[in-house]
Amino acid sequence: MLAALVVALCWANSPWASAYEDLWSTPLVLPVGSTSIGTDLRFWIGDGLMTVFFLLVGMEIKREVRDGELRDPRAAALPAIAALGGMVLPALLYLAIVGGGPGARGWGIPMATDIALALGALALASRFVRPDVRPFLLTLAIVDDIGAIVVVTVFYATGVTPIALLWASAIVAAIVLAERCHIHVSVVYVGLGVGLWYAFLRAGIEPAIAGVALGLLTPTEAIGRLERPLLLWSGFVIVPLFALANAGVDLSPSTLAGAGATVAGAIVVARLVGKPLGIWLAARLAVSSGIAKRAATAGSGSILGVGVTAGIGFTVSLFIADVAFADEPALLDAAKVGIMVSAAVAGLASYLTFRFVSRRRGS
Repeated sequence: MLAALVVALCWANSPWASAYEDLWSTPLVLPVGSTSIGTDLRFWIGDGLMTVFFLLVGMEIKREVRDGELRDPRAAALPAIAALGGMVLPALLYLAIVGGGPGARGWGIPMATDIALALGALALASRFVRPDVRPFLLTLAIVDDIGAIVVVTVFYATGVTPIALLWASAIVAAIVLAERCHIHVSVVYVGLGVGLWYAFLRAGIEPAIAGVALGLLTPTEAIGRLERPLLLWSGFVIVPLFALANAGVDLSPSTLAGAGATVAGAIVVARLVGKPLGIWLAARLAVSSGIAKRAATAGSGSILGVGVTAGIGFTVSLFIADVAFADEPALLDAAKVGIMVSAAVAGLASYLTFRFVSRRRGS
């Protein structure tokens, strides 16, 4: 993914920059009866292939709820409440900086944590990190993903069509019924998933979110054997392709002019200040009020390290930016710059924070 990011940035700022945009804007429309699906190649990557990524997110959430850290509500309360603080404060801080201007619609961008990059940053600082920090961060990031999915579904839906929404509800009911009837045939759920994707598209809801619903509702036995190949395709093809198609930003000064500079700056401040501060404050409040039980992680400076690491956002943040500023290409480019800068700084700050905390604890 990082290699794809570098290639995209170099390509978009080279003499062949026009070829970059021409490639991803290649018209690609699929006729379906009297109507059609899609616009260009970028649509099929972001709204089509990324459905697989969100399917795996849904499966991970279900696994954590059934067998992981989210199974015990008392144990999950601390990272869940911390995650809530790490979503609300960045969004409020972003809005405070941007105000009611044209960039206000991007308030959801600083909320999500990139699980893969955050865990990667944690691995780089592993010799300074307590063993209980990783499950805490993983649970927090998963709750972040749930929050981001809710935000995209509820607040970024456009022109909702009631009839299509009824069809989507009927398909969800069919998936639940198939699960209750112990139907474990993969093709049944794949077919229902395609129908749900199309219903979401027609309903005005981001169609890729259909993958989350399918991952949460489908029996593990039906999709489980497909999970490993899907993980490989998602990790090594789909997500890097998404980064390649969306991270190519013109880095000339004009990109960060006017409202663009405000949007980029708001994302950086919200992620680097609002995210760790929101997580730290919410965790401390949850423990001191007795809502969540005290954990070793919460009793040390590690909670601040978790907050800084959670400031690393990329895949879902880019996805939300693309949705929020679909009709504002200048603001979209500025938002992408803010996402990439904050991710890079948060990754370095994560290592330095855990190193500082470890040395202070040792002394």
